[in-house]
Amino acid sequence: LKPGFIANNRDVMQKVAGATGPCAAVVGFVDAERDLFNAAAVCADGTIRGIYRKQVLPNYAVFDEHRYFARSGPATELYEIAGVRVGITICEDVWDPTGAISQLSDGGAEVVLSLNASPYYAGRNEERLRMLATRASDASCTLVYVNQVGGQDELVFDGGSMVLGVSGELLASAPQFEEGLFIVDVDARPVFRKRLVGARGSHHGLALPVVELSKRSFASGPYLKPEAPKPLDELDEIYRALVLGTRDYVLKNEFADVVIGLSGGIDSSLVASIAVDALGAEHVFGVGMPSRYSSDHSLSDARLLAQNMGIAFDTIPIEPAHAALMEMLGDLGSAPLTEENLQSRIRGMLLMARSNATGAMVLTTGNKSELAVGYSTLYGDTAGGFAVIKDVSKTDVYRLCAWRNTQLEQPWIPTSVLTKAPSAELRPDQLDSDVLPPYDLLDPIIEAYVEQDETIAGLIARGHDPILARRVVQMIDRAEYKRRQSPPGVRVSPKAFGKDRRVPITNGYR
Repeated sequence: LKPGFIANNRDVMQKVAGATGPCAAVVGFVDAERDLFNAAAVCADGTIRGIYRKQVLPNYAVFDEHRYFARSGPATELYEIAGVRVGITICEDVWDPTGAISQLSDGGAEVVLSLNASPYYAGRNEERLRMLATRASDASCTLVYVNQVGGQDELVFDGGSMVLGVSGELLASAPQFEEGLFIVDVDARPVFRKRLVGARGSHHGLALPVVELSKRSFASGPYLKPEAPKPLDELDEIYRALVLGTRDYVLKNEFADVVIGLSGGIDSSLVASIAVDALGAEHVFGVGMPSRYSSDHSLSDARLLAQNMGIAFDTIPIEPAHAALMEMLGDLGSAPLTEENLQSRIRGMLLMARSNATGAMVLTTGNKSELAVGYSTLYGDTAGGFAVIKDVSKTDVYRLCAWRNTQLEQPWIPTSVLTKAPSAELRPDQLDSDVLPPYDLLDPIIEAYVEQDETIAGLIARGHDPILARRVVQMIDRAEYKRRQSPPGVRVSPKAFGKDRRVPITNGYR
């Protein structure tokens, strides 16, 4: 919606087109006339030879395309490459069984290129493969699906580009979460010719016109055909998404280092593991901040974790600040919740001070289960630049830590971290279970209510205890103001706390 951005985007598109030679390049950009369009330019021989505008504009979940773009009409052109008629689609177009691909196929297309920025959530790649196989088979076209790779705020684009044959068979696929260049032989030598051709089919009774690109040709072969990567299992896939999202958020925002409060608990251990895999141990700094209530094993577990991972580790006891602030507060500090939150806020202040002094970004360690029910301290453990596991349930935190340990000969997350009862250690002998239901009961309710928009009646019908269901839903609703002030984090579920779930804080509906 910024005119200057649109102008810059079109200037760069012209430069990209000017750099092309005999190889056709299809590049996404924002096209503008009276309206704005999500578009792809077909470039060859130093110029833009054609433009395709997206037809289907998603406006659900994390997508807001109706806010920005106008919808285009049916596809009107094909591009002949190596004697093969090629059509273009953009992202959501391919999900419509009667839309662009059907139009292009009816008009004579033999290959369809699909440009995508399809965000990740667990299991998404399998959904894409099933859908793409159906589209290719229905259209009797070779379908080339190219997906973006990288992180942008809470979204991760996982790649997984693939080529499917006319019967829906998978001809080649690229790995998820990795950039790469793959040249795939689909029996189409790239020779460009200028002429209009007839079509084996028609769209509304008319063959689509075919635009020439160039008469030059490439040298023949050899072509590289990537071996289909082994599909990732669920935990491997989620973990890689967290690593990629964290790496890109830190580096693309021009940070080099991160700092993490290491408590010796399961959440901070997982965040440290992801950070090391994303950035390298030399760019990760751990800080232990014991209080009068911290157990001995918490600090020793944090030290062992740092040693195993090869990261620097400092200890800053918070007792002097805690005692001074309690004295300053007087009677106000005697309330249990006040004292508990005070400790967390001291730790948040120390981490932010470390960030100010060193330029390292603070990674917070709260998980989805805690954020859902408000089991966190505003301006304390929620203070930081990026919430790595914001969309990971406590149950999955344990599963991911156990999985990561299996990838090495020796566990680098101490076994004691996985076996001890979770605790914030903000008062004597405190356990999460003192105020929260067991996570094996809590997490399914959160998943159903948040990710599947289930009602209380629906939760009860699923077999959840009525009193527990009402209590958890009330906690989730009341914690919206905390979540709104927390940093962004990687989205790995179909509905995360962020762009997906837009609920007003001031909300009388219960």
